[in-house]
Amino acid sequence: MSTVHAYAASKANGVLKPFEYQLGAIGPQEVDIAVESCGICHSDLSMLENAWGMTQFPLVPGHEVIGKVKAVGNQVSHLSVGERVGLGWHAGYCMTCDQCFGGHHNLCSDAQPTIAGRHGGFADTVRAHGASVVKLPDDLNAKTAGPLFCGGMAVFDPLMQFGISPTDSIGVIGIGGLGHLALKFARAWGCHVTAFTSGEGKEQAALDFGAHEVINSRAPCAIKDVTSRFDLLLSTVNVTLDWNSYIGLLKPRGRLHLLGAVTTPLDLNLIPMMFSQLSVSSSPVGSPATIRKMLEFAARHDVAPVTEHFPMDKVNDAMEHLRSGKTRYRIVLDR
Repeated sequence: MSTVHAYAASKANGVLKPFEYQLGAIGPQEVDIAVESCGICHSDLSMLENAWGMTQFPLVPGHEVIGKVKAVGNQVSHLSVGERVGLGWHAGYCMTCDQCFGGHHNLCSDAQPTIAGRHGGFADTVRAHGASVVKLPDDLNAKTAGPLFCGGMAVFDPLMQFGISPTDSIGVIGIGGLGHLALKFARAWGCHVTAFTSGEGKEQAALDFGAHEVINSRAPCAIKDVTSRFDLLLSTVNVTLDWNSYIGLLKPRGRLHLLGAVTTPLDLNLIPMMFSQLSVSSSPVGSPATIRKMLEFAARHDVAPVTEHFPMDKVNDAMEHLRSGKTRYRIVLDR
């Protein structure tokens, strides 16, 4: 038995307070991580608010974990004590279903979210199934790598799963925690990249992140000027937009892909989509294999999130900063 020192909320929208719990003997396929840092994702805030109706209290948030392996089960062969690793949204998979056998572990119906039904990374230790724990490349900056495990993975996965070509044109809607990473990855991928933003003062930042051009999403004329231009539009916002206007910006066989967790039904005009064979899709994070490829790509092309840092004991200040909408662009808690 070992004692974990964490920060937990006992109710929806509750204050995160010091919380201790006991870890039993490590399982044969499990890994214990000594947490060095943990990113804060908007999903942590959604779980704290119980916005999705799936939160179990007490809640220890945190699913963008960076740390060193503290202990491994006797059936874990790909990791060693002392190695620096990361853990994202999932902390375990069944490993026997068709999705797991097919390499799509993130679609496993029995996948175990790191912060749903178990305790996450706002702690000194977190335990996970070994298959979900990924070693960090040596030349990746560990201090800022945490947000790659959720935000980075979310925007990178569509580039792979849809076979995006370096000659494709990509638009990124919303330049925030997800959007700024989408710009960086898409530019490094070789695509022509356009940023859509309604935020004042974000134009230069979007260009710095890799956009070739920036469009004011509140200017209908500017949007119409790019009709039928894009192979892929990545929406990173969690609010309802005029989706039909954006669908009109797609080339034939283009795709609008939603990454922001919009909770209201989409109002879509089917006929234009049918005649141009357009698609609307969405996805969560990727498989462990895709996470490894994403980290290797990020290290090779120097793709890193822009981060703000808080000490772990200031976690409530950090969460309030996230609520304010003033984060630029991801928050990391350091131990």
